Amino acid sequence: MTGDERPTQLVNKPLNSSDTLETSLPQGSMSHAWRALRHRNFKLFFFGQNISQLGNWMTRLATTWLVYRLTHSALLLGIVAFSGLIVSFLLGPFAGVWVERLDRRKLLVWTQAAGAVQSLALAGLTLAHVINLWEIIALTAFQGLINAFDMPGRQSFLVRMIEDRKDLGNAIAINSSMAMGAGLIGPAIAGLVIGAVGEGWCFLIDGVSYLAVIVSLLLMRLSPMDLRRNASSMLQQMREGWDYVRTFRPIRIILLFFALICLMGHPFSVLLPVFAAQVLHGGPTTLGWLAGASGIGALVSGLSLVVRKSVVGLTSMVQFAALMLGGALIVFGLSHAFWLSLIMMVCAGFGMMQVVAASNTIIQSLVPEDKRARVMSYFTMAFFGATLFGSLLAGALAQWIGAPSTVIVTGAFCIAGSLWFALELRQVNAAIEPIYQGMGLLPVPAIELISEEHEPAT
Repeated sequence: MTGDERPTQLVNKPLNSSDTLETSLPQGSMSHAWRALRHRNFKLFFFGQNISQLGNWMTRLATTWLVYRLTHSALLLGIVAFSGLIVSFLLGPFAGVWVERLDRRKLLVWTQAAGAVQSLALAGLTLAHVINLWEIIALTAFQGLINAFDMPGRQSFLVRMIEDRKDLGNAIAINSSMAMGAGLIGPAIAGLVIGAVGEGWCFLIDGVSYLAVIVSLLLMRLSPMDLRRNASSMLQQMREGWDYVRTFRPIRIILLFFALICLMGHPFSVLLPVFAAQVLHGGPTTLGWLAGASGIGALVSGLSLVVRKSVVGLTSMVQFAALMLGGALIVFGLSHAFWLSLIMMVCAGFGMMQVVAASNTIIQSLVPEDKRARVMSYFTMAFFGATLFGSLLAGALAQWIGAPSTVIVTGAFCIAGSLWFALELRQVNAAIEPIYQGMGLLPVPAIELISEEHEPAT
């Protein structure tokens, strides 16, 4: 397969060329924005995941503040993040193959249960005032093991919750908005809880919140999965998935760009405790406001994707979002005013969320069903791997040149990446266009229709 060759797609029956996506959607001012919620299984997942995500975001902020309170080291903040991300990164390709061989619902029930155990262990050690850095690193690594299977499993399970493939992009956008809505509320609650009673209660709330997702998964009505034994070995399947990612230009370019932005753009969140304490001279409440502002931007970004009627045009949005993220990080690094830092966090949150969710949506709209989990495992690897090395890089740079200079440098790399992606955009869109035409998302050119009408019958 050549670099520009288009793979065979497993898609729903194509619409007629005269159809448009808008005519196939429910009528009403905003009804199309939430159309994925008409699917019962996705609705259950939506409400269960909403509750659990609040706890997840509380644990993220509580962990960073706990590490900083114990060590006062930007480098150790990066090392703790590294301990979880390295496990997810290394297991990514193996996890993708395993996920395709397992019942996704059962897998997710087990990963959510394991996540609850991890959070409750953190809670017990912290509330007993016996926790140390090595225990935090070990439990963070355990969460990385869980995430290696949970993320590709959850991403590929979305298809099973959505009966109509045309609603998949909307489901991804709603799912992302849900996570970022929790990212707005969770850190703010965590900041108040930490200030009042300490980090341990955040971990305890998170551990209990996993029950909501487990119950929603068990209540779903799903047809049995076809888990026919694959004759290929695990290594052969891994190679097949890698060859697909490597040779299909849109997937390759989007994953490379996504990895670059995660490497340089995402690790600013690791340094937020430093900005809260040293630059803005605040405490956990200030940290909660900064994280919450980023969550506001991410939520707005997610909602902007929810109201879209089509995935068409998302590649341009990805490029613009990276440019916005880079600019926001540069100004944030230069700022010493609390109000300006909050505004830049809103912009950074918007840009980062747009790159992550839009890239996810584009890839899921292109990938064939028999390779979905494997491709999404590479998406997971790109996220965890780039964030992993980015967190280490950010921690080391912050120790050397300071946190403000670090985010200025990483913001400049995001802008450079955006310009590179702009140069690739024309060829990427050219390769995507025929696939979207086959799905009925773009009209088929009249010359192709004429040639098909005059084609002799076989």
